[in-house]
Amino acid sequence: MYKEHFGLKELPFSISPDPRYLYLSHQHREALAHLMYGLQSEGCFVMLTGEVGTGKTTISRCVLEQIPKNADIAFILNPKVTAEELLATVCDELGIRYPADNRSIKVFVDLINQHLLDAYAGGRRTVIIIEEAQNLMPDVLEQVRLLTNLETNQHKLLQIIIIGQPELRDMLSRPDMEQLSQRITARYHLGSLSKEEVRAYVDHRLKIAGGSGRIFPDAAIARLHHLSRGIPRLINVICDRTMLGAYAQGKDKVDIITLLQAAHEVFGKKRRRRQPSQIFRWALAGLLIIGLGATIAATYYNNIVQLPPVKITDISGKKEQTPEVKTLDTLEWPSGQPVEQSRDTAFQSLFKQWNITYDSKVEIDACKQALVHGLRCMDKPVIFNDLINLNRPAVLRMLDDKGQEFYATLTALEGQTVTCVVNNETRTIDIKELERKWTGEHILLYKTPENYKGTMYPGHKGSAVDWLDKQLSVVQGRKHQTRKNPVYDEKLVKQVKEYQLSEGLEPDGVIGSQTIVHLHNAVGTDEPVLGKRQGERK
Repeated sequence: MYKEHFGLKELPFSISPDPRYLYLSHQHREALAHLMYGLQSEGCFVMLTGEVGTGKTTISRCVLEQIPKNADIAFILNPKVTAEELLATVCDELGIRYPADNRSIKVFVDLINQHLLDAYAGGRRTVIIIEEAQNLMPDVLEQVRLLTNLETNQHKLLQIIIIGQPELRDMLSRPDMEQLSQRITARYHLGSLSKEEVRAYVDHRLKIAGGSGRIFPDAAIARLHHLSRGIPRLINVICDRTMLGAYAQGKDKVDIITLLQAAHEVFGKKRRRRQPSQIFRWALAGLLIIGLGATIAATYYNNIVQLPPVKITDISGKKEQTPEVKTLDTLEWPSGQPVEQSRDTAFQSLFKQWNITYDSKVEIDACKQALVHGLRCMDKPVIFNDLINLNRPAVLRMLDDKGQEFYATLTALEGQTVTCVVNNETRTIDIKELERKWTGEHILLYKTPENYKGTMYPGHKGSAVDWLDKQLSVVQGRKHQTRKNPVYDEKLVKQVKEYQLSEGLEPDGVIGSQTIVHLHNAVGTDEPVLGKRQGERK
């Protein structure tokens, strides 16, 4: 494989949680410190959350290496269990014997309590680590909370670390989970890596694997940060595939083309699932077209023998002309112009799309200026196809073939060409040219619902929830019923997740910028768009 080609002692981008490869970004250091503080204090609950692949499991393995030798650890790796099965698993992990046919929670708890008392008397500590804790059922979470009641007059007998995805944090913010939430003495949410941290992360792993020199140029790192969204697991998978591609081509360093090819192999092409109503409309339209085609064909067949031959001549006497093929422009900053002004001119073009004015002379950034007009900025990392599906004009940070960075404004899309404005000059560009030179950074503007105060999570209340239900009712073809005190309840969350999945979004039930823009697109909007999309409502 590529290991010998790049002079490495081992493969640097394995996705197994090896503590040797742990790159301690500022966030990871804080997460580790929070967990250690929670374990060393008298508290009983410690919580770590983060998106999939951000390094939660690796952090927990690192914590294990620092836990004192007098500690007994019970690992719960499969939390999709009943309360009885959870207690049985704790007993199995701690070596507590129980009757084989036992189904009594009281028997399990009594045995665990006696074990904890004996361990405490012998100077030992007991820790339970529950991974993927967002999958715990409410009654099982309540049983976990009840375990923390096991104590002496002075000390807690059990410490619990719960690790999970952001849904765990949302779950514990519910009113019925307040008792458990109050017992959490240390909590931390692990986010994604910045572009600078991605550079340090990649270099760190290559160094641990025995590499020397930079295999990934800065331009490739910028694109890697965008493609991976700063998530370590995705970085590993993309880097591994990219290095394999570079090895196959005999290259000592990776380039953006190889990186993009690797990313396409990793992610594949998303298939957008159509709503049932859309499928029905498309099927009906298809049948009508087939029927119309059959009628025309039959009419033509029945009358063709009666049609006299027609000689087609060019009455102008000129030779037949072939349609003119327009030469596409290249995407680069115009020579002789100061590149420092590219950002301001790009935002001027973007604001113009919204019929508002961007003032580059005031010391207020573009997003704050947009907020005055009731608009918000979106800069959440997305892959190129997702950017196109958002269907909004956007300021893009570009990197030309000479390595020069500049900003351009994407304003229109038609087929395989896009329209961009560079330094107030409009250019028609091949979509592949845009994708190749885009660094992955973007800012677009969008409208939010009335009274929208920020990202909506399950349990949210207010008029924004009514707006959400109304949008979904249009998409689903059902009647909307205005509720007096609308709540973002489980029924609506399920509908949102189904919609997000159909749109190729992460089905997390969270109403953020991407979901809002997709809903606007689905029901129709007066916002500027890149182009009319197939199946879009008028």
